[in-house]
Amino acid sequence: MPANLTCMFLGCGRKPEKSRSKPTQVRGEHANSTQITVGRGLGSNPGSTRKGGSHLVCSLVHRHPEWRIINLDSLDYCCSPRSLESVEERTNYTFIKGDVCNARLMKYIFNSENIDVIFHLAAKTHVESSFEFPSSYQRVNVDGTRVLLAAAHQSQHQPQRFIYISTDEVYGPGLDEAFDESSPMSPSNPYAATKAAAEHLVRSYWDQYKFPIIITRSNNIYGPRQYTEKVIPRFITLLQMNKKCTIQGTLPKSRHFLFISDAIKAFLLVLEKGILGEIYNVGSPSEIPIVQLARELIRMVKNIPTPEVNDWLEYVPDRPRVDLRYPIKCEKLEQLGWSAEVPWAEGIRHTVKWYQDNCDFWSVNECGPTTNEKKA
Repeated sequence: MPANLTCMFLGCGRKPEKSRSKPTQVRGEHANSTQITVGRGLGSNPGSTRKGGSHLVCSLVHRHPEWRIINLDSLDYCCSPRSLESVEERTNYTFIKGDVCNARLMKYIFNSENIDVIFHLAAKTHVESSFEFPSSYQRVNVDGTRVLLAAAHQSQHQPQRFIYISTDEVYGPGLDEAFDESSPMSPSNPYAATKAAAEHLVRSYWDQYKFPIIITRSNNIYGPRQYTEKVIPRFITLLQMNKKCTIQGTLPKSRHFLFISDAIKAFLLVLEKGILGEIYNVGSPSEIPIVQLARELIRMVKNIPTPEVNDWLEYVPDRPRVDLRYPIKCEKLEQLGWSAEVPWAEGIRHTVKWYQDNCDFWSVNECGPTTNEKKA
C-alpha cells in the first residue's frame, strides 16, 4: 500500500478516555480522534469482539505512523474506554463517536477526510439477542452497511479498499462438510442472516460499479479484551465470580477458535495482497467442543483436580435449533502467505492470564447485555 494512507475503521469499540486532539463537532457528532473502524471487535470490541476492532486499530496506528487512522464507533454496551489507551495520544489516530446508520455523518466524513481504506467491522453479533431483537440487527448490520457503501462510493475521493469483515456463520452449520468461499450461504439465525444480507449489498457494489471490495469470513476470534458475552470470557468471568459455567443443551457443539493476533495478520494481509472482489475464509485448525472448553477453563481458573471439574458445569435449556459446528477451508488465504500460528494451548493460556491480571477491565457483573442494552 502507498505511504500517507488514510484508513477508516467502523465498529463498536472502545472510546479513548482522553486525546491530545482537540475535539471538534461533526454535524452534531463528536470527533475526538483518528481512525475509522466500523464495527465491533475484540478489544474495541467486541466489541464486537468477534472481529478484533481495537486490536486492528492499535496494530495499524503503531505499525504505520505515516498513515492516518480514523476510528468511528457508536460506543455500544460492549465498549471499554481502556481498549485504545495505547493509541489515544498518538498524532496519527482520531476517534469519532458516531452511528454508521447516520447517513449525513457518513457523507460528511467521506467528503472531508479523503478516506483510502475502510475496514467495516461494525455489527451486532450476539446470536441469542438477535432472536429477541432482530430489528436492531437489521438496522446496524444491513442498513448501516448500505449507508456506509453509499457514502464511500459517492465520495469525491474514491477509496482503494473496502474490507468487509463477515463471519463463518453465513454458511450455516456443517457436519462432515467444510465450506470454501464458493459454498452457498445458508444462515440459520437472525444475526447470520443480516451478515449474509450485508455481504450481498457489498458484492452488489463490486458487480455494478467495480467498487474495490474484499470480504473476509472468519471463525470465532478470541483473546484479551474480548467482551464477556462471548463464550470464552463469559466462562472465565463466571468462574472468577465463583459461578458455574453454563452449557446450553446436551448436543455436541464445537467451535473453531482463532487467536486474535492470527486474525489481525489475516486482515492486514488481505489489505496488502487481497484480490478485489474476492472472499477469503479465515479459519483455525483448533476445533474445541464447548464442554471441553469449559472443563479446560475450570481447571485453569479454579486450579482444581479433574474429578471436581464437573461440579462447576451447569446444563441449561438450549435454543430450539442450534448449529453444531462451522468448519471452513482457508486455502485461498493461505495461498497469499497466511497461516494460523498461535497454538490453542498457547492462545488460551495467554487469554486466561490476561483476564486474571485484569479482573477489573470489565465490570464483574457484566456477562452479557442487559435487557435495556439489548433493546438499544
